[in-house]
Amino acid sequence: MQPSQLPGLNHVADASLGVPLRELAQQMRVLRDRVVAEIGLVVVGMEAVTHQFLIALLAGGHVLLEGVPGVAKTTLSKTFARVLGTQYQRLQFTPDLLPSDVTGTYIFDRKQNEFVLRRGPLFCQVLLADEVNRAPAKTQSALLEAMQENQVTIEGTTLPLPRPFMVLATQNPIEQEGVYRLPEAQLDRFLLRVEMGYPGRKGEVAMLKLHSHPTREVGQLFTADQILDIQDRVTQVHGDEVLFDYIVELSEASRVHPDVALGASPRASLCLLRCARARALLDGRHYFTHEDVHAVAPGVLGHRLIIRPEAEVEGKRSVDVVRDLIDSVPVLTGR
Repeated sequence: MQPSQLPGLNHVADASLGVPLRELAQQMRVLRDRVVAEIGLVVVGMEAVTHQFLIALLAGGHVLLEGVPGVAKTTLSKTFARVLGTQYQRLQFTPDLLPSDVTGTYIFDRKQNEFVLRRGPLFCQVLLADEVNRAPAKTQSALLEAMQENQVTIEGTTLPLPRPFMVLATQNPIEQEGVYRLPEAQLDRFLLRVEMGYPGRKGEVAMLKLHSHPTREVGQLFTADQILDIQDRVTQVHGDEVLFDYIVELSEASRVHPDVALGASPRASLCLLRCARARALLDGRHYFTHEDVHAVAPGVLGHRLIIRPEAEVEGKRSVDVVRDLIDSVPVLTGR
């Protein structure tokens, strides 16, 4: 179903095309609620995770989705991709997966008597990298150039990827056998890490009732052109000068925190800014505040901080450090 076929969606589908930022923000809030409701028809109790997905989409980043098996990580990712209305591919990562299985390779065509490119699943707009930590580091690294530069290099030839391009990668943080830990360089390429837990008692009961009947296909609420235009407009979301200083002070505080071996990089500061702006736009505002920074900080910083071994022994986690940073760094109100 195309956006124009959805009741009442025409004015939202073209929301980003030339309208003032204030009006765009109001329309984005309507679209946010529509996306959450549409995905709720398939996956129950994941409104907060869906909101995080939307933040990453508008900010032009990628998401690492963590959770134990059976909490609908793959289903949620696939449903979200369908709502976007973009070209979608799913790739199951396995220990024997090769880099060429991800990017593609040149093969000899006997009919044409020449080598031709067989494109891999990476050539899409939304890639679901399922159980990304099951593949060895060499295969995982095949994603690095694509996630950072929006391009791939195959046998010396650099090829652009379709836009928008978004990676939704899932992994099981509990299982230790047959998995490969993601290197820090690759973790840093994910704009957000989102933890997906159990839906709760009421949510699980609602899930049982929902799947007692055939679930319908979700509708398309975006177009590729609309996504690209909104991503360009996110940089126009206003923030006071003191908020830029506050973001930097959060990052600097992480670098000297006693429980942290490696703190947030300048890239992390940029990611905080992008996500805070995207969250404000989804909330119907053309400006962002320190509350937006606080809301996105766990997802942006959590996977970028390396906790000292002695702190891990004491049970400290990165989310605890982020909470300490938010509590300890004063909110700046002016100069």
